[in-house]
Amino acid sequence: MARLFDRLKNIFGFGQKSLYDPASWQALIDFGAQTAAGILVSPRLADRCPAVHAGKRIRCETLATLSLKLYRRNGDASEEAVDHPLYNLLHDRPNGWTSATEFVTALENDVIDHGHGYAFANRVNGKIIELIRLDPTSVAVTFDLITMEPTYRVTVSSGPAREYSWRDILHVSSWNKRSAVRDCAEAIGLAIALERHASKILGNGARPSGVIKAKTKLSDVAYARLKKSWRNEQSGESAGGTAILEDGAEFEALTFSSVDLQFQEMRNFQILEIGRALGIPPTLLYELGRATWANAEEMGQAFLSFTMLGRCKLWEGAISRLLTEEEQKVYYPEFLTDTLVRADLAARFEAFAKACGGPWMAPDEVRAIDNMGPIDGGATLRPPANAVGVTPDNKPAPKPSLQVAA
Repeated sequence: MARLFDRLKNIFGFGQKSLYDPASWQALIDFGAQTAAGILVSPRLADRCPAVHAGKRIRCETLATLSLKLYRRNGDASEEAVDHPLYNLLHDRPNGWTSATEFVTALENDVIDHGHGYAFANRVNGKIIELIRLDPTSVAVTFDLITMEPTYRVTVSSGPAREYSWRDILHVSSWNKRSAVRDCAEAIGLAIALERHASKILGNGARPSGVIKAKTKLSDVAYARLKKSWRNEQSGESAGGTAILEDGAEFEALTFSSVDLQFQEMRNFQILEIGRALGIPPTLLYELGRATWANAEEMGQAFLSFTMLGRCKLWEGAISRLLTEEEQKVYYPEFLTDTLVRADLAARFEAFAKACGGPWMAPDEVRAIDNMGPIDGGATLRPPANAVGVTPDNKPAPKPSLQVAA
């Protein structure tokens, strides 16, 4: 019975962890750090902030929509390495119970929350047969003082901690190796505090809408009756009802102060702050106060170019470490970013057509950008369609012969 109870505690996240584990100490410090706004910001609490929730969803789901494949170098071209055991793990299903989309989403979410995402590469006879996500709070990384080679110590619910080589751990990290949620806890905490204050204003009357003035002093009975009737008619779901005042009492509304007028501006500004922390433009967080058709499109493209492409490169570098040195000379992982530019596909194809007809790019060079193989005659620069006296082999065209009719 005791073992069953311990297993249930581990399943629901209440298992015991040793305080000698550095990860346990770090988790204790992080969850006990209170912001200046009086909010204890943790990754789970941060998800309750709409701006953080939307930002994390956009980053994780955008990355997960990109097709992740393993390629084999074949001379000047590349081809999909469908026969490599890592190909199906990256593209289809890293293990029997997780899809590739769920796997990428979970690890990228761990990176935002904890600064690191980990997965165990289970090998059989030297081949990776599955990738299993690890709880970031159960992983501690130590480095060799001379070579700086990392070793991963994983705390498991049953049995002693296990140590793994860096070759057996897929380790994806943020740009600064730290959690965006914890680094920007003050901005998130203020957003949550403003949200709670707004809820109290509507629910409990945290800000009085006015004052009641009585011409004479009210008795205790009259005061209690007036207070009760006012709360019943002017708070909660009954707010806005008709109030009945006794003994010549009058209601005087309070005017808004400058702080009240800037309250909404403060809430909007916190959306911008959280967007900066996650690398997401305000338009993607549905803050459309200053959005136009032109700058909204530009900010969307900036998100893809300066946020998501950088995340793709960090992921690709982490996956490459799972390959041996010999395999790295032949194989490489890559996210297909065509999905990111699909909305502007016409402009992309038009640019390729101009590059080939310029001519400053050969067709094979354009095809190589999309990991496509060469074609016959694809290495030759092609002249513009309106060029006169020039042939594809860059030789002058023969002059037409003139014949005089007899």
